Amino acid sequence: MPELIKDKYYNYNSLSELAFRLKDVYPSFQADKFVSDVMDDDWDALELKARVRRISINLGVYLPSEYEQAIGVIDNVVASYPDGYNDYSLVYFPDFVEVYGQDERHWDLSISALERYTICSTSEFAVRPFIINNEERMMRQMALWAKHDNEHVRRLASEGCRPQLPWGQALTSFKNDPSPVIGILEQLKADPSLYVRKSVANNLNDISKTHPDLVVKIARDWYGKNEYTDWIVKHGCRTLLKKGNKDVLSVFGFADTDCIIVDGFELGAQSVSIGENMTFYFRIKAKSAVRVRLEYCIHYIKANGRRNRKIFQISETSLEENQEKKYKKTHSFADLSTRRHNPGIHSITLIVNGAEAGTLDFDLLPAK
Repeated sequence: MPELIKDKYYNYNSLSELAFRLKDVYPSFQADKFVSDVMDDDWDALELKARVRRISINLGVYLPSEYEQAIGVIDNVVASYPDGYNDYSLVYFPDFVEVYGQDERHWDLSISALERYTICSTSEFAVRPFIINNEERMMRQMALWAKHDNEHVRRLASEGCRPQLPWGQALTSFKNDPSPVIGILEQLKADPSLYVRKSVANNLNDISKTHPDLVVKIARDWYGKNEYTDWIVKHGCRTLLKKGNKDVLSVFGFADTDCIIVDGFELGAQSVSIGENMTFYFRIKAKSAVRVRLEYCIHYIKANGRRNRKIFQISETSLEENQEKKYKKTHSFADLSTRRHNPGIHSITLIVNGAEAGTLDFDLLPAK
Protein backbone atom coordinates (compact mmCIF):
# COMPACT_ATOMS: atom_id res chain seq x y z
CA MET A 1 0.00 0.00 0.00
CA PRO A 2 1.39 3.47 -0.89
CA GLU A 3 2.84 5.54 1.94
CA LEU A 4 0.30 7.93 3.46
CA ILE A 5 0.89 11.62 2.75
CA LYS A 6 0.93 12.41 6.45
CA ASP A 7 3.76 9.92 7.01
CA LYS A 8 5.65 10.88 3.86
CA TYR A 9 5.79 14.60 4.61
CA TYR A 10 5.45 14.86 8.39
CA ASN A 11 7.79 12.51 10.21
CA TYR A 12 10.81 12.65 12.50
CA ASN A 13 13.29 13.24 9.68
CA SER A 14 11.32 16.07 8.07
CA LEU A 15 10.71 17.73 11.45
CA SER A 16 14.38 17.45 12.34
CA GLU A 17 15.33 19.10 9.05
CA LEU A 18 12.84 21.90 9.73
CA ALA A 19 14.25 22.38 13.24
CA PHE A 20 17.79 22.48 11.85
CA ARG A 21 16.87 25.15 9.29
CA LEU A 22 15.09 27.21 11.94
CA LYS A 23 18.02 27.03 14.34
CA ASP A 24 20.41 27.97 11.56
CA VAL A 25 18.65 31.34 11.07
CA TYR A 26 17.41 31.73 14.66
CA PRO A 27 20.16 30.33 16.97
CA SER A 28 18.05 30.44 20.14
CA PHE A 29 15.48 28.07 18.62
CA GLN A 30 15.10 25.00 20.86
CA ALA A 31 15.25 22.41 18.10
CA ASP A 32 15.15 19.21 20.16
CA LYS A 33 12.32 20.41 22.40
CA PHE A 34 10.35 21.59 19.37
CA VAL A 35 10.57 18.17 17.69
CA SER A 36 9.75 16.41 20.96
CA ASP A 37 6.68 18.55 21.64
CA VAL A 38 5.39 18.17 18.08
CA MET A 39 5.81 14.40 18.10
CA ASP A 40 3.99 13.92 21.38
CA ASP A 41 2.53 10.56 22.37
CA ASP A 42 -0.51 10.84 20.07
CA TRP A 43 1.44 11.91 16.94
CA ASP A 44 0.88 8.63 15.09
CA ALA A 45 -2.88 8.94 15.59
CA LEU A 46 -3.09 12.45 14.13
CA GLU A 47 -4.39 12.89 10.59
CA LEU A 48 -2.72 15.11 8.01
CA LYS A 49 -4.24 18.49 8.84
CA ALA A 50 -3.95 17.85 12.57
CA ARG A 51 -0.23 17.23 12.15
CA VAL A 52 0.18 20.44 10.19
CA ARG A 53 -1.68 22.38 12.87
CA ARG A 54 0.41 20.76 15.65
CA ILE A 55 3.57 21.95 13.87
CA SER A 56 2.34 25.51 13.30
CA ILE A 57 1.14 25.88 16.89
CA ASN A 58 4.53 24.79 18.18
CA LEU A 59 6.23 27.17 15.79
CA GLY A 60 4.29 29.85 17.63
CA VAL A 61 5.67 28.53 20.92
CA TYR A 62 9.35 28.41 19.92
CA LEU A 63 9.64 31.30 17.46
CA PRO A 64 9.77 34.93 18.70
CA SER A 65 6.53 35.95 20.40
CA GLU A 66 6.21 39.04 18.20
CA TYR A 67 4.43 38.00 15.02
CA GLU A 68 6.51 40.31 12.83
CA GLN A 69 9.75 38.79 14.12
CA ALA A 70 8.44 35.25 13.72
CA ILE A 71 7.54 35.94 10.07
CA GLY A 72 11.04 37.30 9.59
CA VAL A 73 12.52 34.03 10.81
CA ILE A 74 10.25 31.99 8.55
CA ASP A 75 11.13 34.21 5.60
CA ASN A 76 14.81 33.45 6.17
CA VAL A 77 14.08 29.72 6.34
CA VAL A 78 12.06 29.86 3.12
CA ALA A 79 14.94 31.72 1.47
CA SER A 80 17.27 28.83 2.38
CA TYR A 81 15.47 26.55 -0.09
CA PRO A 82 16.67 26.60 -3.72
CA ASP A 83 14.90 28.73 -6.31
CA GLY A 84 11.89 26.95 -7.73
CA TYR A 85 11.43 24.73 -4.68
CA ASN A 86 7.78 23.81 -4.14
CA ASP A 87 6.70 21.05 -1.81
CA TYR A 88 3.54 20.30 0.13
CA SER A 89 5.66 19.55 3.21
CA LEU A 90 6.06 23.29 3.90
CA VAL A 91 2.33 23.97 4.20
CA TYR A 92 2.80 24.63 7.94
CA PHE A 93 4.26 28.05 7.06
CA PRO A 94 1.00 29.32 5.52
CA ASP A 95 -0.83 27.56 8.35
CA PHE A 96 1.25 29.56 10.85
CA VAL A 97 -0.07 32.72 9.18
CA GLU A 98 -3.62 31.40 9.47
CA VAL A 99 -3.20 30.63 13.17
CA TYR A 100 -1.31 33.72 14.30
CA GLY A 101 -1.78 36.38 11.62
CA GLN A 102 -5.48 37.13 11.29
CA ASP A 103 -5.46 40.23 13.48
CA GLU A 104 -6.38 43.33 11.49
CA ARG A 105 -3.07 45.02 12.35
CA HIS A 106 -1.23 42.14 10.70
CA TRP A 107 -3.32 42.06 7.51
CA ASP A 108 -0.74 43.42 5.05
CA LEU A 109 2.10 41.39 6.55
CA SER A 110 0.03 38.20 6.53
CA ILE A 111 -1.25 38.60 2.98
CA SER A 112 2.24 39.25 1.62
CA ALA A 113 3.50 36.23 3.58
CA LEU A 114 0.80 34.00 2.10
CA GLU A 115 1.84 35.20 -1.35
CA ARG A 116 5.49 34.33 -0.70
CA TYR A 117 4.83 30.99 0.96
CA THR A 118 2.47 29.71 -1.71
CA ILE A 119 5.40 29.82 -4.14
CA CYS A 120 7.33 27.20 -2.13
CA SER A 121 4.27 25.27 -0.86
CA THR A 122 0.60 26.28 -1.05
CA SER A 123 -1.53 28.83 0.80
CA GLU A 124 -4.83 27.50 -0.56
CA PHE A 125 -6.05 26.41 2.90
CA ALA A 126 -4.67 29.29 4.95
CA VAL A 127 -6.25 31.97 2.77
CA ARG A 128 -9.79 30.75 3.36
CA PRO A 129 -10.35 32.19 6.86
CA PHE A 130 -9.27 35.56 5.47
CA ILE A 131 -11.99 35.25 2.80
CA ILE A 132 -14.57 34.26 5.41
CA ASN A 133 -13.67 37.14 7.72
CA ASN A 134 -13.37 39.83 5.05
CA GLU A 135 -14.66 38.52 1.75
CA GLU A 136 -14.75 41.75 -0.25
CA ARG A 137 -11.24 42.82 0.74
CA MET A 138 -9.75 39.36 0.21
CA MET A 139 -11.39 38.87 -3.18
CA ARG A 140 -9.88 42.16 -4.33
CA GLN A 141 -6.54 40.68 -3.36
CA MET A 142 -7.34 37.45 -5.22
CA ALA A 143 -8.05 39.51 -8.34
CA LEU A 144 -4.59 41.05 -8.03
CA TRP A 145 -3.01 37.64 -7.55
CA ALA A 146 -4.76 36.44 -10.72
CA LYS A 147 -2.53 38.89 -12.63
CA HIS A 148 0.71 37.82 -10.88
CA ASP A 149 3.77 36.75 -12.89
CA ASN A 150 4.21 33.58 -10.81
CA GLU A 151 1.97 30.61 -11.67
CA HIS A 152 1.79 29.50 -8.02
CA VAL A 153 0.33 32.85 -6.99
CA ARG A 154 -2.13 32.85 -9.90
CA ARG A 155 -3.19 29.34 -8.93
CA LEU A 156 -3.77 30.55 -5.36
CA ALA A 157 -6.25 33.11 -6.73
CA SER A 158 -8.38 30.25 -8.04
CA GLU A 159 -7.64 27.39 -5.65
CA GLY A 160 -8.07 29.54 -2.55
CA CYS A 161 -11.65 30.49 -3.44
CA ARG A 162 -12.90 27.06 -4.53
CA PRO A 163 -16.27 26.69 -2.80
CA GLN A 164 -15.62 23.05 -1.80
CA LEU A 165 -11.84 22.62 -1.64
CA PRO A 166 -10.96 19.13 -0.36
CA TRP A 167 -9.45 19.29 3.15
CA GLY A 168 -10.24 23.02 3.27
CA GLN A 169 -12.95 25.04 4.99
CA ALA A 170 -16.07 25.20 2.83
CA LEU A 171 -16.83 28.71 1.61
CA THR A 172 -20.56 28.70 2.25
CA SER A 173 -21.18 32.13 0.77
CA PHE A 174 -19.65 31.01 -2.54
CA LYS A 175 -21.65 27.78 -2.47
CA ASN A 176 -24.75 29.97 -2.21
CA ASP A 177 -23.58 32.64 -4.68
CA PRO A 178 -20.44 31.90 -6.71
CA SER A 179 -20.54 35.14 -8.69
CA PRO A 180 -17.47 36.66 -6.89
CA VAL A 181 -15.51 33.56 -7.90
CA ILE A 182 -16.50 33.76 -11.57
CA GLY A 183 -14.69 37.09 -11.93
CA ILE A 184 -11.45 35.43 -10.82
CA LEU A 185 -11.94 32.50 -13.18
CA GLU A 186 -12.63 34.85 -16.07
CA GLN A 187 -9.15 36.30 -15.61
CA LEU A 188 -7.55 32.86 -15.63
CA LYS A 189 -9.63 31.00 -18.22
CA ALA A 190 -6.82 31.09 -20.83
CA ASP A 191 -3.85 30.92 -18.48
CA PRO A 192 -0.70 29.48 -20.13
CA SER A 193 0.08 27.36 -17.05
CA LEU A 194 -1.51 23.90 -16.85
CA TYR A 195 -1.07 24.11 -13.07
CA VAL A 196 -3.37 27.14 -13.04
CA ARG A 197 -5.80 25.72 -15.58
CA LYS A 198 -6.31 22.58 -13.49
CA SER A 199 -7.29 24.77 -10.55
CA VAL A 200 -9.73 26.81 -12.64
CA ALA A 201 -11.32 23.60 -13.93
CA ASN A 202 -11.60 22.19 -10.40
CA ASN A 203 -13.19 25.42 -9.24
CA LEU A 204 -15.76 25.22 -12.03
CA ASN A 205 -16.43 21.60 -11.12
CA ASP A 206 -17.08 22.67 -7.51
CA ILE A 207 -19.55 25.28 -8.71
CA SER A 208 -21.30 22.77 -10.97
CA LYS A 209 -22.34 20.74 -7.93
CA THR A 210 -24.51 23.56 -6.57
CA HIS A 211 -25.15 25.70 -9.66
CA PRO A 212 -25.20 23.38 -12.69
CA ASP A 213 -27.14 25.79 -14.90
CA LEU A 214 -24.56 28.52 -14.33
CA VAL A 215 -21.71 26.21 -15.34
CA VAL A 216 -23.63 25.10 -18.43
CA LYS A 217 -23.98 28.77 -19.39
CA ILE A 218 -20.27 29.38 -18.80
CA ALA A 219 -19.43 26.31 -20.90
CA ARG A 220 -21.52 27.62 -23.78
CA ASP A 221 -19.95 31.09 -23.51
CA TRP A 222 -16.34 29.92 -23.19
CA TYR A 223 -16.11 26.79 -25.31
CA GLY A 224 -14.69 26.88 -28.84
CA LYS A 225 -12.65 30.08 -28.59
CA ASN A 226 -9.30 29.00 -27.12
CA GLU A 227 -7.68 25.59 -26.70
CA TYR A 228 -6.60 26.34 -23.11
CA THR A 229 -10.11 27.47 -22.24
CA ASP A 230 -11.64 24.46 -23.98
CA TRP A 231 -9.56 22.13 -21.77
CA ILE A 232 -10.72 24.00 -18.66
CA VAL A 233 -14.37 23.83 -19.68
CA LYS A 234 -14.23 20.12 -20.48
CA HIS A 235 -12.45 19.23 -17.24
CA GLY A 236 -14.63 21.61 -15.25
CA CYS A 237 -17.80 19.93 -16.55
CA ARG A 238 -16.68 16.39 -15.69
CA THR A 239 -19.25 15.93 -12.91
CA LEU A 240 -22.07 17.17 -15.14
CA LEU A 241 -20.88 14.87 -17.92
CA LYS A 242 -20.85 11.88 -15.58
CA LYS A 243 -24.37 12.78 -14.47
CA GLY A 244 -25.49 12.74 -18.10
CA ASN A 245 -26.50 16.39 -18.12
CA LYS A 246 -27.99 16.77 -21.60
CA ASP A 247 -27.25 20.48 -21.88
CA VAL A 248 -23.56 20.07 -21.16
CA LEU A 249 -23.32 16.94 -23.32
CA SER A 250 -24.64 19.00 -26.22
CA VAL A 251 -21.91 21.63 -25.69
CA PHE A 252 -19.32 18.98 -26.53
CA GLY A 253 -21.31 17.35 -29.32
CA PHE A 254 -22.54 14.26 -27.46
CA ALA A 255 -26.26 14.94 -27.64
CA ASP A 256 -27.28 12.28 -30.18
CA THR A 257 -28.25 8.88 -28.78
CA ASP A 258 -30.84 7.72 -31.34
CA CYS A 259 -28.37 6.93 -34.12
CA ILE A 260 -26.03 4.76 -31.98
CA ILE A 261 -26.66 1.00 -31.88
CA VAL A 262 -25.18 -0.96 -28.97
CA ASP A 263 -24.82 -4.70 -29.34
CA GLY A 264 -22.95 -7.65 -27.83
CA PHE A 265 -22.67 -6.26 -24.30
CA GLU A 266 -21.49 -9.24 -22.25
CA LEU A 267 -19.18 -10.27 -19.45
CA GLY A 268 -16.16 -12.51 -19.72
CA ALA A 269 -17.39 -14.42 -16.66
CA GLN A 270 -20.43 -14.30 -14.38
CA SER A 271 -18.28 -14.07 -11.24
CA VAL A 272 -14.94 -12.58 -10.22
CA SER A 273 -13.03 -12.62 -6.93
CA ILE A 274 -11.87 -9.58 -5.01
CA GLY A 275 -8.35 -8.83 -6.19
CA GLU A 276 -9.02 -10.05 -9.73
CA ASN A 277 -9.99 -8.32 -13.00
CA MET A 278 -13.34 -8.47 -14.74
CA THR A 279 -13.55 -8.27 -18.54
CA PHE A 280 -16.53 -7.05 -20.56
CA TYR A 281 -17.24 -6.61 -24.26
CA PHE A 282 -19.56 -4.60 -26.49
CA ARG A 283 -19.94 -3.14 -29.98
CA ILE A 284 -21.30 0.17 -31.19
CA LYS A 285 -22.46 1.11 -34.68
CA ALA A 286 -23.56 4.47 -36.06
CA LYS A 287 -26.62 4.95 -38.24
CA SER A 288 -25.13 8.33 -39.23
CA ALA A 289 -22.01 10.34 -38.41
CA VAL A 290 -21.92 10.97 -34.67
CA ARG A 291 -19.67 11.82 -31.75
CA VAL A 292 -19.72 9.23 -28.95
CA ARG A 293 -18.84 9.39 -25.27
CA LEU A 294 -18.55 5.94 -23.70
CA GLU A 295 -18.62 5.25 -19.97
CA TYR A 296 -19.51 2.42 -17.64
CA CYS A 297 -20.85 2.41 -14.11
CA ILE A 298 -20.11 -0.15 -11.40
CA HIS A 299 -22.80 -0.50 -8.73
CA TYR A 300 -20.70 -1.48 -5.72
CA ILE A 301 -22.07 -3.23 -2.65
CA LYS A 302 -21.19 -1.33 0.52
CA ALA A 303 -20.49 -2.99 3.88
CA ASN A 304 -24.03 -2.11 5.02
CA GLY A 305 -25.54 -3.82 1.98
CA ARG A 306 -26.47 -0.63 0.16
CA ARG A 307 -25.25 0.18 -3.33
CA ASN A 308 -22.86 2.93 -4.34
CA ARG A 309 -22.31 3.72 -8.02
CA LYS A 310 -19.11 5.00 -9.59
CA ILE A 311 -18.71 5.99 -13.23
CA PHE A 312 -15.58 5.30 -15.27
CA GLN A 313 -14.84 6.78 -18.69
CA ILE A 314 -13.96 4.47 -21.57
CA SER A 315 -13.35 6.85 -24.46
CA GLU A 316 -14.64 9.62 -26.66
CA THR A 317 -14.69 8.97 -30.37
CA SER A 318 -16.31 9.88 -33.68
CA LEU A 319 -18.02 7.41 -35.97
CA GLU A 320 -18.87 7.76 -39.63
CA GLU A 321 -22.16 6.48 -41.04
CA ASN A 322 -22.39 2.68 -40.64
CA GLN A 323 -19.03 2.52 -38.93
CA GLU A 324 -18.69 -0.09 -36.18
CA LYS A 325 -16.24 -0.37 -33.30
CA LYS A 326 -15.63 -3.25 -30.95
CA TYR A 327 -14.50 -2.86 -27.37
CA LYS A 328 -12.89 -5.10 -24.76
CA LYS A 329 -12.44 -3.51 -21.35
CA THR A 330 -10.98 -4.72 -18.07
CA HIS A 331 -11.95 -3.51 -14.61
CA SER A 332 -9.89 -4.24 -11.50
CA PHE A 333 -11.46 -5.29 -8.21
CA ALA A 334 -8.22 -5.00 -6.26
CA ASP A 335 -8.67 -3.27 -2.90
CA LEU A 336 -7.30 0.28 -2.72
CA SER A 337 -6.69 2.71 0.12
CA THR A 338 -9.70 4.65 -1.21
CA ARG A 339 -11.97 1.68 -1.94
CA ARG A 340 -12.53 -1.63 -0.15
CA HIS A 341 -14.62 -4.21 -1.95
CA ASN A 342 -17.39 -6.33 -0.43
CA PRO A 343 -18.66 -9.67 -1.76
CA GLY A 344 -22.12 -9.81 -3.27
CA ILE A 345 -24.13 -9.28 -6.44
CA HIS A 346 -22.80 -6.21 -8.27
CA SER A 347 -23.92 -4.61 -11.53
CA ILE A 348 -22.23 -2.94 -14.47
CA THR A 349 -24.07 -0.44 -16.68
CA LEU A 350 -22.88 0.72 -20.09
CA ILE A 351 -23.47 4.44 -20.72
CA VAL A 352 -23.48 5.98 -24.21
CA ASN A 353 -23.74 9.77 -24.55
CA GLY A 354 -25.12 10.00 -21.05
CA ALA A 355 -27.84 7.37 -21.59
CA GLU A 356 -27.84 3.90 -20.06
CA ALA A 357 -27.45 1.23 -22.75
CA GLY A 358 -27.67 -1.98 -20.74
CA THR A 359 -26.98 -3.45 -17.31
CA LEU A 360 -25.49 -6.82 -16.36
CA ASP A 361 -25.24 -8.45 -12.93
CA PHE A 362 -22.24 -10.42 -11.69
CA ASP A 363 -21.14 -12.04 -8.45
CA LEU A 364 -18.13 -10.54 -6.65
CA LEU A 365 -16.65 -13.35 -4.57
CA PRO A 366 -14.36 -13.13 -1.53
CA ALA A 367 -10.64 -12.93 -2.24
CA LYS A 368 -9.03 -16.30 -2.96
